[in-house]
This record gives sequence, C-alpha cells and structure tokens, in this order.
Amino acid sequence: MSDPKPPGDGEAHAELVVARRVEVTAEVVMLELRSPERVALSLWTVGAHIDLVLPSGRIRQYSLCGDPTDNSVYVIAVQRQETGRGGSVEVCDSIAVGQLLTVRGPRNHFPMGDSVNYLFIAGGIGITPISAMVREVASAQRDWKLVYGGRALDQMPFLNELVELGGDRVVPVPQDESGFPDIEALVGEVPTGTAIYCCGPSPMLAAVELAVESLRDDVSLHIERFVAPDVAASPRLSFEVELRRSGVTVVVPPEKSILEVVLDTIGDVDFSCEQGICGACETKILEGRPEHHDSLLSEEERESNATMMICVGRSKTGKLVLDL
Repeated sequence: MSDPKPPGDGEAHAELVVARRVEVTAEVVMLELRSPERVALSLWTVGAHIDLVLPSGRIRQYSLCGDPTDNSVYVIAVQRQETGRGGSVEVCDSIAVGQLLTVRGPRNHFPMGDSVNYLFIAGGIGITPISAMVREVASAQRDWKLVYGGRALDQMPFLNELVELGGDRVVPVPQDESGFPDIEALVGEVPTGTAIYCCGPSPMLAAVELAVESLRDDVSLHIERFVAPDVAASPRLSFEVELRRSGVTVVVPPEKSILEVVLDTIGDVDFSCEQGICGACETKILEGRPEHHDSLLSEEERESNATMMICVGRSKTGKLVLDL
C-alpha cells in the first residue's frame, strides 16, 4: 500500500472497484469501494461524503460510513427509494461486485467538532454519517447518546453493531412499535454545551431545529440534509453571468439555473445534488452580489460574497462575474 493522500478537497477523481456488496436490510445495500491497483485512497473525516458517478451518468452523493483511519476502502450504504430520482434504484438493482465506478471527493460539509457531550439523532438512512461519528466519539471515550429512528427494527441498518458498541447509550425508536422520537424532550434534557448532530428525513430535521430554537440557547446544532428545505418563492429574473476564465458572457433566464447555462456553454464543471446541499458546484465570485439558496454556507460566508452554489443560487445584481 502506498502512502496516503491528503484529505480530499472535492476535486479528486478516482476509478474504484466494487470489492464487496452486502444487503444490510431489505432496502439498504452497503458497498465497499477499493482501488484496483491497491493505491491508498484520499483521507477523510467523519461526516464526509463522496460523489458516485453511476453508469447512467447520474451523479449521487453518499456519506462515508466506514473507518476514516482505513485508507484502503470507502464504505457507503444506499437505501432504495422507489419515488426518488433514480440513483438509489440504479445502485441497489444494477451495481455489482467487480464493477468500476468513478468517485469524486471526498468532501466534508458536515464535520464533527470537539465537545464535552454529544447527542446524535438519526432517522433512517441518515444513520450513515452518524454511525461513523458515533464510533469516533466512543473510541475517544467522550460522553454521547444516539437516538435512532426507523420504520421497524429490521429496517434500521447498523443498529446491532451500534448497540454492541454503546449499550444503553443507543436508543432505538422503531416507528411500528414506539412511534416517533420525542424531540422536544431529547433536546430539553441534554446538558449545557452539548453538540447535537442530526441527519434524516426533513420533518425530523425541522422538528429538531424548532426545538433547539425555542428551548435552548446553550447547545450547538449541526444538521446534514439529504433534500433541500422548502424556501419561499422569490421572483426569478434574467441576469448576465461572465465566465471570466472562459472569456464568455451568458444570460441566465428565469427558467434555468446558472449551472444549466454554464454546462450548456463550457460543459466541464463539477456538480452533483443540484439542490444546494452537497457543495460540489461551489464557485468563486469575482464581481456582483449573489442570491443564495443553498443549505451549506453560513451567514458570514453568504455576507462575504466570496462563493456560491451555482446549482440553486441566482443574482441580486444585473451581472455576476464567476471564476469559471
């Protein structure tokens, strides 16, 4: 095995082989991806994800749920979503051991910081980034608790190994037996200074956000979304975008995103989720004032006007100049 690469910045591309495929539950498939040449993979930290370029051309992001100290393999788990955009069905039905897949990343927009106490709240396949976090804090002998909701016990991936790891620190909440987690009670009882990390369905994330906002000003909340939150509609107007490095200026009409126009014009730019939640299309702004609609940038980052997600962002000025 060669020396490890530095942590990924989201630009790395690699051709990896599916070395192992496991049906963790009836709806969740776990894949282990390795280098065919046994080259060390880019290092990653808990909370990171990779972009998987599927044979159909679809690009989907999946959280890494393995061991970040093992640079020989990337482990992801994919839940089949019949009503989704097709990526999960393709992975679960078509991806086989021995198949080569293009991987981009890793990148991390859900990093875990230091805290004296942690509360992890996971719903469904949202356990994927949370499971890696739990293993890390358990190894570091920090104080932690995991509340894990799912439709039924046999549909909750990694539950048994997490219970073995944490015992009564792990609280399963199967919906068919116990309903939904009592979010207000969970948030209300944690000690001052607790870091809350949450990933799962949008209604659960909204409930956690509301509980923290209304009950606690002495804890920190960190959320990863798989789906962009609903936002109030705003008028969509045309504007110009100058692609400085390419030497062209284009018009973005109301019915198209900046990303769509850029792809039509210069073609080769990174993107993945097209919902402003993954960060793949983050682009440097040289001039103009963007209108942000992503779920990643902080208020300080938005006010700096330094970068934007061109899949969802628009412009407050008649023209934007981008470093493309």
